[in-house]
Amino acid sequence: MERVMSEFRYLFRYSFALTPVLAVVIGNSWGGAWTLLNLAYTLGFLGILELVVPDNQEAPLPLKQESGSGLLMSAWLGHFIAWFSLIYGILSGAIADSWLFSAALSTGLCSGSLGIVLAHELIHRVSSRWRLLGQIILWSVGNSYFYIDHLKIHHKYVATSLDSASAKRGESIYRFIGRSIAGQISASYKLEALRLRTAGHLSWGWSNYVVRMQVSWGVFLLLIAAWIPALALALFVQGVFACLLLEYTNYIEHYGLSRQENEKVTAAHSWQSDKVISRFFLFDLSRHADHHYRASRPFHQLRSHADSPKQPLGYASAFFPALIPPIWFKIMDKALKRWNSGLA
Repeated sequence: MERVMSEFRYLFRYSFALTPVLAVVIGNSWGGAWTLLNLAYTLGFLGILELVVPDNQEAPLPLKQESGSGLLMSAWLGHFIAWFSLIYGILSGAIADSWLFSAALSTGLCSGSLGIVLAHELIHRVSSRWRLLGQIILWSVGNSYFYIDHLKIHHKYVATSLDSASAKRGESIYRFIGRSIAGQISASYKLEALRLRTAGHLSWGWSNYVVRMQVSWGVFLLLIAAWIPALALALFVQGVFACLLLEYTNYIEHYGLSRQENEKVTAAHSWQSDKVISRFFLFDLSRHADHHYRASRPFHQLRSHADSPKQPLGYASAFFPALIPPIWFKIMDKALKRWNSGLA
């Protein structure tokens, strides 16, 4: 019983990742200024809290691979509860006028910080059922490239010039986002096209995952637009913001780190953060160095590496500094210099 309770307490901390869902549902149900609630909570409160709460470098408990499945399923449902609350808020009239954009951004923030983070965890699972659930989340934000590019390109070529999702030193987030999205879409489409041509099929047909995902999402939005244009716009903005948050995450995870193409991927090629908010609100995504070192490890088994570069800020507290290049470069280039000199 003691072991069971210990495991429960360990996994329970990750349930705080679901708190933005409550903020989104309240905002979308009550409308007006309440639609700003999740923006203030996630980007404001959590960002500040992360700066004052100590790091948590504890080693993971030796839990089974399937541990936390109930939590992941709850998070999956939470993502879609928040997603559908946006639809409900607009249909009920609670969300109107300019508040539509704040509601869409608030929901998109949840879709990015919970939904896509969860999808990332699920698409790495061996079970096809878990991977499908991850793909459904990606469809809900109109993302057609992440599933393929992340698994087949990013993990293979991370921190090299062949990976569009690895930010270069001195590259602003604004330049990176355009280059990253364009590169990932192109690479994922080409990989699918090659797979289909090899199998004797049309490279651009419905069997192409990128084409199928993007076209179905586009048709879905067009059908909604023919019914309620404002709802289609809100869902579109929600998806775009979620995908931009994904690219922000890519940006801070590998900024300035590099390796040779024939060099083995190690825990030295990703920034690591043991900030409590980043750890337990993002299913340990911040232990990204270990994720690239052992991509098959589930979130609750990821470890902290003493020999990994340490992110000076957490994922929540780095958001606004990353948007201001001079501040970001000052912080991160100093960290890079310390890392390259063996001081961090």
